[in-house]
Amino acid sequence: MSIVARMSSPPSTVSRRLIALDALRGFSMFWLLGGAAIIRVLTKDAAEGSFGKWLSDQFTHVDWAGFHFYDFIFPLFLFCIGVALVFSVEKRLQGGDSKAKILRHAAIRLGVMIFFGWWVNGNLLSWDPSKMGLSYSVLQMLGLGYFFAVCLVLYTSMRTQIITTIGVLLAYWIVQMAIPFPGRTPGQFTAGGIFSDWFYDETIGRLDAPWRGKYGRGFPITMWNHGATAMLGVFAAYVVKRSPSPRHLLRWLLVGGVAMLLLAVLWSPLLPIVKNRWSSSYVLWCGGLSWLLLALFYWLIDLRQWRRWAELFVIIGSNSILAYLISTRFMEPFRSISSTLFQGSSLWLPERTHELLMVTLPYALVWLLLWWLRKQNVFLRL
Repeated sequence: MSIVARMSSPPSTVSRRLIALDALRGFSMFWLLGGAAIIRVLTKDAAEGSFGKWLSDQFTHVDWAGFHFYDFIFPLFLFCIGVALVFSVEKRLQGGDSKAKILRHAAIRLGVMIFFGWWVNGNLLSWDPSKMGLSYSVLQMLGLGYFFAVCLVLYTSMRTQIITTIGVLLAYWIVQMAIPFPGRTPGQFTAGGIFSDWFYDETIGRLDAPWRGKYGRGFPITMWNHGATAMLGVFAAYVVKRSPSPRHLLRWLLVGGVAMLLLAVLWSPLLPIVKNRWSSSYVLWCGGLSWLLLALFYWLIDLRQWRRWAELFVIIGSNSILAYLISTRFMEPFRSISSTLFQGSSLWLPERTHELLMVTLPYALVWLLLWWLRKQNVFLRL
């Protein structure tokens, strides 16, 4: 399988029909690739109760129940994967690929994403098993959600896909809240007090390194809902494909988004919105926001043709996996270049301005690299 490829067009199979998708994917990744760091500098030392403090809090993860914008980045990206795979599968089937060949490719892609996830989150390249934590990674969860959705799209009807997704969300709830285990408090969704935590602690949690890690308590139960999140992207793609007009498309994306938000709110007293365990109400909440954002981006970019404001997002979204790998493992060279060239500007710039400059410049170099790669039609493909 080719990892780096040259293409005559950007890698998204829907880019010529739905530029909003690359922009939305890039919007998600932008916050990891500089956006959040810039906001944190701008809101540094904001007073309690101020808008700046509220904005700063949005770029931290909620400890348990609740929701901040930063909790939305991961599911939004997985949602975009679900949207894109529908068009990708359709294109490959029309091109003569068999379902078995597509499934094999998806399995290989899953393996590659697990490997890169261990590299990024599991400290794989320490070469020291005692320092590794391989039971969980962000890319692993993305890959598993993607593979789950590909299997359903390839081999089941839309009706079965809907029933399966609803079943997964309900099964997660029942398993977490109803299965008894030592020390459980019935009806409570608390860290350590749900089935997935107990199961992890009694299985992977008992293993020595490299399998046990500091992240991922609740795995593998939570991976069910990663698949459900990807499927919400699949259903959004069906709306795009089957809508007879842009107005119809926007209406159904808006209605679907609002409906999921309402369901999440109604469910949350029984099953809280918890990103740390990817609860079913969290899936619906993020799915609703994703549908609404896709509607907004579609209206602005594909319908109104207002594209310049989103060019940076499209550039990042066209090479999103590379952007993620750079943001997590390869930022230091860009910081070093920026420091070498501009650290001395602290002598004549105000302290906050200099801090903002030194945070922004490394990411600006990455954005420039991604722009150049896109101009050369070079993309990282997993």
